[in-house]
Amino acid sequence: MTTVSSLSPAASAVDLGDALKAAMQAHGQGQLDAAQALYQQVLQLQPAQADALHLLGVLQAQRGDHARAAELIHQAIAANPGEAMFHNNLGNVCVETGRFDEAQASYLRALELDGARLDALNNLGVLWSRSGRPDEAEQALLRVVELAPDFQDARQNLANLYLRAGRVGEAVQQCCDGLIVAPRNAALRRLLGTGYTLQGRNDQAAEVYRSWLAAEPGHPQALFHLAACTGQDVPERAPDAYVQGVFDSFAQSFDAKLASLSYRAPELMLQALARQSDAPAKQWRVLDAGCGTGLCAPLLAPYAAWLAGVDLSSGMLKKAQQRQAYDELIQADLVACLATRVADFDVIVSADTLCYFGALEAFAAAAQVALRPGGLLCFTVEASDEGGVAAGFCLQANGRYSHRRSYVQAVLIAAGLVPAETVPEVLRMEGGEPVQGWLISARAPMLVEPR
Repeated sequence: MTTVSSLSPAASAVDLGDALKAAMQAHGQGQLDAAQALYQQVLQLQPAQADALHLLGVLQAQRGDHARAAELIHQAIAANPGEAMFHNNLGNVCVETGRFDEAQASYLRALELDGARLDALNNLGVLWSRSGRPDEAEQALLRVVELAPDFQDARQNLANLYLRAGRVGEAVQQCCDGLIVAPRNAALRRLLGTGYTLQGRNDQAAEVYRSWLAAEPGHPQALFHLAACTGQDVPERAPDAYVQGVFDSFAQSFDAKLASLSYRAPELMLQALARQSDAPAKQWRVLDAGCGTGLCAPLLAPYAAWLAGVDLSSGMLKKAQQRQAYDELIQADLVACLATRVADFDVIVSADTLCYFGALEAFAAAAQVALRPGGLLCFTVEASDEGGVAAGFCLQANGRYSHRRSYVQAVLIAAGLVPAETVPEVLRMEGGEPVQGWLISARAPMLVEPR
């Protein structure tokens, strides 16, 4: 294997082909530091080497430096403007930075250069879906699966598109067709189970999860969703392995997915803060509890002298770090983190996180520990009918918990917190239907001076 030391600029006789191959091998193995050093040494010897420029750009995008990634891929295109792959990956970088018009132009250019680049057509379909152009998105994705029935990403994207539109039967069909070709595809299994659940076909959803478990015993997603479908062996909260697996896999597309669901939790957090506090003045220590990719951070920043985020998912935290909005990011169990931060925060917000908790007693007690006297807690939960849930919460067939209002209020009071408001809200859309929830605020009690 070609080594870094043998690729120094002084080695004028170096074989650039071997050097680039070594860089690509390291890159493919996830050795990003080594790969970056190798790409840079190749470029020291041949600054316009298009493949090295392109791949170093892809690597920088993986590191979250999208500005540098775009710069390098533009240089690669200047060196070799006819390579469709370069334009496709430039489109991907543009999507990550919200430059959707440029992304569309890049994908279209890739397809002009190579009409067989179905990855570009799939990406274009996803972009149109995110941009509120569902009809065009559907046609692009249908074209991909027509030309390549085993293109599983396009099947998944179509199924997601149909689920968001409430076209559940068509989503189920795409999953079934995809699983014929790829019977162990976890994403298609999950989406098929979701589709059956939305149709009220819980028995068939359960069979999907049992089949999944037969092929992959102990798989966290299959176990948890089987419990949700059957009501058997229901845990009091989603297991850590389930939460980490789901959100690590969603990290790259999470923001766009939520945008397509008319996700309102960050906006609701801001409304609660505005009602329960004075005008923002960057005066508080704030914790974003279950911060995900950091969607709440820009809304919390005007209130925060110090802003921390905690999440179980390393993939989510990497995306949150790219926002450069947090003073501290913590990968930890939410309750365990709160319990160790005694009287550390003036404000704790938790947007759309407690739907993965059933029993809320441990969370409320830990939040009370972490709040300073008079501190504010704001969070959302999905709503259960008051008369329909004996335990105060239930695990729904979609894998999220819903809660009775009276149960949540009782838990807060038992933890020594003072309920401030409970407001009914629509949290997002799912399967074309609104998801009803509660926006809840409570305070830690003020210290009482001894007489």
